Amino acid sequence: MEQSLFFKWLKDSFVKTITAVVNKINGKDGEPAYLFMTMLTKKFSVNLKWGSLTTDGRTVAADIVSMDSSVPLKKRDSFKTVEGDVPKIGMKMRKTEREMQDIQILEATNTNGINNSQILELLYNDPVRCLRGVYEKVEYMLHELLSTGVTTIAENVNTGTAIRIDSGLSDSNRFGAEIAWSEDTAKPISDIERIMERAKEKGKTPMYMLMDRKAFNNFKSKAEVKELYAAGLNFAGSNIPTPNLEQINNALSGQNLPTIVIIDRTVNVEKNGVRTVVRPWAANAVVFTSTITNIGDLVWSRLVEASNQAKDVTYAVADDYVLISEYHTKDPFSETVSSQALVVPVLNNVDGIFILNSEEADADDSQTEGDADFAYKGTDYTKASVVAGLNKTKEVPTSDVSQADSTLQGKINKLSEEGVAVFEAELIESA
Repeated sequence: MEQSLFFKWLKDSFVKTITAVVNKINGKDGEPAYLFMTMLTKKFSVNLKWGSLTTDGRTVAADIVSMDSSVPLKKRDSFKTVEGDVPKIGMKMRKTEREMQDIQILEATNTNGINNSQILELLYNDPVRCLRGVYEKVEYMLHELLSTGVTTIAENVNTGTAIRIDSGLSDSNRFGAEIAWSEDTAKPISDIERIMERAKEKGKTPMYMLMDRKAFNNFKSKAEVKELYAAGLNFAGSNIPTPNLEQINNALSGQNLPTIVIIDRTVNVEKNGVRTVVRPWAANAVVFTSTITNIGDLVWSRLVEASNQAKDVTYAVADDYVLISEYHTKDPFSETVSSQALVVPVLNNVDGIFILNSEEADADDSQTEGDADFAYKGTDYTKASVVAGLNKTKEVPTSDVSQADSTLQGKINKLSEEGVAVFEAELIESA
């Protein structure tokens, strides 16, 4: 690799231009917006490791103490950590001989600098795209991590190594809906209140609900939502209009329920030259969290090349962790721009994050009411074993065999994933 053919244009402006892009990129002047820039705090890792820390974090009441008595000792918060290696992210853009020739023609005809802006635009398209490419990948990872608890960059959307990063989100914080939100009879407000109650049991108070537009569209049209919006307003019978986001959030606020934030983001990925538009936010995921401004860390480390720069390569460091470089090669004869970063989004205090899959709900249309059997995942069980499994979870009100199949099915749908595991284990044992 050798010095860029356009070094005279880059030497005084490469670092300045990249820095200027960083300073305005997050939704300013029509630039893309990135949640990770507002949700995460940059944190340097000296050993190429990331770690996520979760604390119990509950505030306990002090005791009334009589005079001349010792003050009781309370236990400290419990801690839980998950960790892994910081992955390397990178991409390249390459100018062909023809593209370089076009720039050289502009140089040759650049009388009195009339082509300066056009030359610089052609030169900086690739560095800016490479920088944004790193940002796009980090954004992709954060969306997937928040909406599922895990980010798995699969080989079908990644050229290189597939990676998996698990935030450590407990199955006790994952839920399905009582009735799928796409159904006319869905009860989304009841679902939200159920999760808020479970959060309260853990000493948590979610303030926000993040969901995609499809989940929101299902949500806003349901009777429970319309009735909440209409409460106190002069709407009669079934003539309640479908409220908009602002109206719904005002109604939710009046009931001390979380504010809805709609996530509507796509990312372009390229694999073997084929580009695809993907939505990294998991479909139908509704994420409950206490904050949207300091939810975790953007853990980064320094690249070896950043500390051992080649003398014939033009470099710029963007945002502390992205290394941009430009150089030319003779075989093939081309000008190459590269971006590299050791960086990963990490969620902290995941015990305060709860995920509802708004479409995860089993219907009861396969049941036959009035008999002693209950169909669960294609297998018939005795109603008594279903009741035993539900009561074992301690997550729903006490069940008994006199309750309708539809009632029992609704209780199963209300269980967390941890509760489902307990239910199924007891169901099989009692069968």
